[in-house]
Amino acid sequence: MSITLGAIVIGVYLAILIGIGIWTKSKVKGTADFNIGGRQVGLWVTALSFVAAYFSSVLIVGGGAYGYKFGLGTIWIAAANVLFGTALCWIVLGKRIRTETEKHGAETLSEFFTKRYSSPESGIYSAIIISFFLIIYNVAVLKGLGNLFEGIMDMPYAWGVLISGAVILIYVSIGGYLAVVWTSFVQACVMITALIIFAFFTITQVGGLTTLVDKLAALPSKIPNGFVETPGEWGWAGLISFALITSFGVWAMPQLTIRFYSIKNEKLLRVGAVVATIATVTAVIPYLCGAASRIILGEIESPDLAIPLLSKAVLPEWGVALFAAGVFAAGMSTFAGILIVISSAIVRDIYKFGMKKELKQKREVALTRFFSIIVGAVSIVVALKPPALVLAIFAFASGIIACTNFWPLVFGLYSKKVKRYAAFASMVAGSTVALAWYLAKRPFGIHEYLIGTLAGLLVMIIGNILLREKTAVKA
Repeated sequence: MSITLGAIVIGVYLAILIGIGIWTKSKVKGTADFNIGGRQVGLWVTALSFVAAYFSSVLIVGGGAYGYKFGLGTIWIAAANVLFGTALCWIVLGKRIRTETEKHGAETLSEFFTKRYSSPESGIYSAIIISFFLIIYNVAVLKGLGNLFEGIMDMPYAWGVLISGAVILIYVSIGGYLAVVWTSFVQACVMITALIIFAFFTITQVGGLTTLVDKLAALPSKIPNGFVETPGEWGWAGLISFALITSFGVWAMPQLTIRFYSIKNEKLLRVGAVVATIATVTAVIPYLCGAASRIILGEIESPDLAIPLLSKAVLPEWGVALFAAGVFAAGMSTFAGILIVISSAIVRDIYKFGMKKELKQKREVALTRFFSIIVGAVSIVVALKPPALVLAIFAFASGIIACTNFWPLVFGLYSKKVKRYAAFASMVAGSTVALAWYLAKRPFGIHEYLIGTLAGLLVMIIGNILLREKTAVKA
């Protein structure tokens, strides 16, 4: 693709995003507007912004890398994402989160823990884990954007990180959550369109799905038909672990659950679940095309370059430009959402509630804007020299966050009998065990998310039986 055409497409796209940020600035009157859009966001914007935040450049670039590396068996990850990560998530959490967070006046996930369990320690601990590990998560997102520039536009990796990061910092700091959710809506539309076109050209070039399967089956691998059969090259432990962490793990990811806080009416959640689930089906495409790239591209230097290089190989020039915008859109929507979550966790959960500092609304909004810039800058610096494999970074960071928040969130929504320190102990146990399992280099090939989540559940149950303090329920 000529850099001129790519620059024009990306330049126009970025100008639109900044324009949305300026437009939404006038709608920010207080902290609720900046953090959760004043709980007045509509159905389509909520549903599609959820999809954009869920399936960022991490999925498109990282999922394609795993498809290239392990074959068609990775499609089961996408299937789990559709069924458990989207449909079941909306059904189980959506209405409860919308109702309970409004009842407790909570604008963040950590604040919900503070107020639901009357437990400042739970809110602070959750906020610290979220702030630190979401920065790592952001590195994965920025790495995907850098790989996009490097593989598609023939521009230095660092340019992709710096340009995309700078634009996101501008519109997030200006418009807050409203800018995030509206830009994510636009980005979801671009991303879904680009992925569908990309899949069509890829499957056409490889000769159809039947031909793709036959050619993959003929490739040499560690086991017979390793790139076709399930679990294939990866093995059951790796495949199941990643399917679960990228599905159930998102239930406790604050940049996604915040969509349920902000929707204007809980009755819209039923239709929203259908819209989001249908849109999420496009998650299959990166894994499928990643597997196809092994046939079309052959051996490549890095699996993370499979999707960018494949797009150049199969798409016409206009298609490459559109696809570049689609991947760009996916990554930026997630990065922007995370900036809001981290900055509000630092200001609202740690500083205001944890340290018990009085803050007027204008001052709180100003501080949240300031920290969104600082956090974004730190993420950009780290992303300039990141670890390998986008999806691996994502799975590690999201796994620790999920192990911390998952059970306190689920029990907090559905049970009135959970005790204050049982919830806190579950957080500490889940995150600590998960981190220790990771440092032990994942014995038996099992992801730390599974072990940490199990530890958190056991501690929650045992602690609730043994501890003598009163049940932590705040009406």
